[in-house]
Amino acid sequence: MRVDEELRAETIKWLDKISSVKFSGNCEFVENIRAYIKDSRYFLQKGDLIRAFECVIWAWAWLEIGKDYGFLEVEE
Repeated sequence: MRVDEELRAETIKWLDKISSVKFSGNCEFVENIRAYIKDSRYFLQKGDLIRAFECVIWAWAWLEIGKDYGFLEVEE
């Protein structure tokens, strides 16, 4: 598998996973997570795989930080 194919597959995998997670709580955290998910999909559609992957990683980071510090309630 080529690097670009792997990056696309990984991005889609993590987008699918975060899309199935139910979360609620601090509005800023929720808004940021949703914005990064949206941006990831946008960049993926445009073929900008690096930015798409970065965005989905940032979405996960916000989710984990929000969960760890009690700003979000997360059902996985």
